[in-house]
Amino acid sequence: MTAAALFFYLFSAVMIASAFLVVTARNPVHSVLFLILAFVNAAGLFILLGAEFLAMILVVVYVGAVAVLFLFVVMMLDVDFAELKQGFMQYLPIGATIGGIVLLELAFVLGSWSIGPVTTMHVPTPTPQGLSNTAALGSVLYTQYFYLFEASGLVLLTAMIGAIVLTLHHKVGVKRQSIEEQNARTAKEAVELKKVPSRAGI
Repeated sequence: MTAAALFFYLFSAVMIASAFLVVTARNPVHSVLFLILAFVNAAGLFILLGAEFLAMILVVVYVGAVAVLFLFVVMMLDVDFAELKQGFMQYLPIGATIGGIVLLELAFVLGSWSIGPVTTMHVPTPTPQGLSNTAALGSVLYTQYFYLFEASGLVLLTAMIGAIVLTLHHKVGVKRQSIEEQNARTAKEAVELKKVPSRAGI
């Protein structure tokens, strides 16, 4: 067995076990940690396939942002998971039926799937000769699809600003800083001079 095959079976086994534990873990924090472990092993599989850019995106975006955000939300919010699980038995028959149908479809797909000896010969080369996967993807994004790439960034920025505006609610009676009013203040408005008689106090 080669080293690549050994690492493939190692990453695959750990990823499948982590994905199973994400669903079956009782503690939601443990579920998020197992999800992070599944993402890391999936990134290892992408590296074995030669897609190092996808592996980096999986670690940076999903592990570094999405999964950590899930973890912070689960740990910071006081969610009553016992109350959420009260309707579990009510929806169990429907969920079991859908799960059985999906497993049956997967069994049909795996049973009829086969790869011919000529199939691998027609797979196109993923990257140009002499370029890595990341370099080839970057050259395509920033040359041929440059305007579409910038437009997608503007769409995401607009969506982020819209979400902030829709969810931002100012509380009544809370003092806030107004830079315009501070810059417009004069010395007469900011300082009040009082002449106090001697030995009289304020």
